[in-house]
Amino acid sequence: MVVAISIGAVNIPLGDVWAVVLHHVTGADTAPSDPALDQIVWDFRTPRVVLAALVGAGLAVTGAVLQTVVSNPLADPIVLGFSYGATLGAVLVITLGGGAALAGLGVSAAAFLGAVAAGALVFALGQRRGRLAPVRLVLAGVAIGYVFLSATSFVQLQATPTELRTVMFWMLGSVAGATWDQIPTVTVVVLVTTVLLSLFGRRLNVLLAGDESATALGVDVNRLRAVLLVLSALLTGTVIAVAGSIGFVGLMIPHLVRLTTGADHRRLLPLTALLGALYLVLVDLLSRTVNRPNELPLGILTALLGAPFFLWLLRRNKGLD
Repeated sequence: MVVAISIGAVNIPLGDVWAVVLHHVTGADTAPSDPALDQIVWDFRTPRVVLAALVGAGLAVTGAVLQTVVSNPLADPIVLGFSYGATLGAVLVITLGGGAALAGLGVSAAAFLGAVAAGALVFALGQRRGRLAPVRLVLAGVAIGYVFLSATSFVQLQATPTELRTVMFWMLGSVAGATWDQIPTVTVVVLVTTVLLSLFGRRLNVLLAGDESATALGVDVNRLRAVLLVLSALLTGTVIAVAGSIGFVGLMIPHLVRLTTGADHRRLLPLTALLGALYLVLVDLLSRTVNRPNELPLGILTALLGAPFFLWLLRRNKGLD
């Protein structure tokens, strides 16, 4: 993260980065003599890198949990429609006058409510005779996702060129506008939900054995899935609300961790959070350095990196058959 803060349009020595961060965090007398340097490091780059780490961790953890909940290695926030719900909420606010037409909602708040609404619909449609069925959850997620996607496309047709540019950049994901005001809420949600989901690690391991085995071991499978879906929707909605729709993180990172550490969720979820954070920090670094001075949306790079990895995984892992 310190390296990512130091690299940009203006490269800053690592020692100066540490000095600025220590000054603001601990109050140490290490402030640089150049106020512009302090502003670049603390006001612009540090919140951006911290937010990228939080978003990467949140998306990766959500993907790991959803893959177990719906018994599908392809599951992630996009497959279950959460991302499309958030996108529709944000696009409505962007194109309808900055939130004035939606009772004063900002882009982040609307995106969060959109993700939660998508999760509620998937939860309602994924039940059969009062029980959550993994296959129905996936099918409901895909269907709901396409409904939200078509609605988003319709709204885009009504947008002005300026609004359309903002919409497209938001839909592809970015942490370029990160501010310190966003960090506390996202930090609390990501840390608390990750800890809570990790506490379910043993029951998630039991869920891997199948519903019948889990029920025989005393696990209320239906209730467990409901709680995990609610926590996943909350986490997804929060990170997408501040960074936009970013694909492949929740799909790729959990598989990468499983390849090296196994499927025990007590280890899988914390390590997935760490690797997801590292991954998105590096992707964000690439997004602002690979085509200077222009900046690429995160979704473009995560797709370019994630799709080849997933194709390799499909060929390598015969268990997916």
